[in-house]
Amino acid sequence: MGFSEKDLRVLDPVVVNGRHVKRYEVTTPGLVIDPSVRDAAFEFLPKLYPDFADPTPPVTVTVLHKGAAGMYLNAYNWVWDNVLHCRTAASGDQPFLGSHGDDLTSFTVIAKDLIGCVWELPPLEHERSAWVRHMLAPDEPDLAGYLADTFPEGTVGR
Repeated sequence: MGFSEKDLRVLDPVVVNGRHVKRYEVTTPGLVIDPSVRDAAFEFLPKLYPDFADPTPPVTVTVLHKGAAGMYLNAYNWVWDNVLHCRTAASGDQPFLGSHGDDLTSFTVIAKDLIGCVWELPPLEHERSAWVRHMLAPDEPDLAGYLADTFPEGTVGR
């Protein structure tokens, strides 16, 4: 088995269907995510939101990953004040994950209980600490501070 670092990029937060979304992207060095694929991923994103009512501020952290076989979209949704709810999707020809065809803009929810690979998980440690720092520890939650507090761009995986 071989291992190499990948590139991690941080995009500005956006609001998608009423949820604040912090955005990370992972790619093999030298690859880029086509804007049409990014747009399709964020159009699909609400299908990965929690399907239950929750009073927690509506915040999602995404990792959009371009891999050799296709695209992966991980949505980590804050619920119950201090819990991460995870749903994932894939596009491209990845039958194991329920995705078929070569269209990278056609996402499918992954039915398997997967939360992310070694390149997608590093931002989550940061996000957990940032959530505590800005949303749970202060007397008043600081959503703007949380949205501005991101894992640094660069290589990721080790």
